[in-house]
Amino acid sequence: MERVCFVLQVRPERLEEYRARHAEVWPEMLSALSRHGWTNYSLFLRPDGMLIGYLETPDFARALAGMETEPINVRWQADMQPFFAGLEGRPDEGMQRIEEIFHLA
Repeated sequence: MERVCFVLQVRPERLEEYRARHAEVWPEMLSALSRHGWTNYSLFLRPDGMLIGYLETPDFARALAGMETEPINVRWQADMQPFFAGLEGRPDEGMQRIEEIFHLA
């Protein structure tokens, strides 16, 4: 299982709305993520807008590619894009992956 951590920057003025959107993620989006192997997927948000994402998947490249085939993902990414600072393109394309250097199983 591949463990993946990534960061993005949410605009400080949009933090509350971003939280609210993730309290009610579209059911079709949740199904698509599950279908393409996104498990133990969590998002963490600091008060300054730093967003840290974590997920586990058998193959992250395949998980990303699978989501590319989902029309719901295109709509979700377009809807989420305005929440992010310093991002060109879609959030799923701008995730800055963080290297894992230690894991205690």
